[in-house]
Amino acid sequence: MEHFNLMEFDSPDVEGSGGLMDRGFLMKLDLARGNAGIPFKITSGYRTKEHNAKVGGVSDSSHTLGLAADISCSNSKDRLLIVSSLLRAGFSRIGIANTFIHVDLDYNKVQNVIWTY
Repeated sequence: MEHFNLMEFDSPDVEGSGGLMDRGFLMKLDLARGNAGIPFKITSGYRTKEHNAKVGGVSDSSHTLGLAADISCSNSKDRLLIVSSLLRAGFSRIGIANTFIHVDLDYNKVQNVIWTY
């Protein structure tokens, strides 16, 4: 990867767990980061089931499969750059909150959706 290191995706309760992230997901995310031209600060990557429960994640969270990341974002300009670059990279599942953007590559869930929190 050109723009990330695996430690950025670690679950806070297990050092090195970023290595459990799906490689295809990471390569697409790295492509999106390059296209955006701005840094992506990962606030949540891989999550153990315990950490996912602690933060109130859904029971079938894509984070626990290494197929999701949350990217810090709190302004409209960066939000447009990030979402546009994710779409260009081929992502089709994006969630938008006030302070972050969720993206996942979970083909077992509905595709071609953007939702808000």
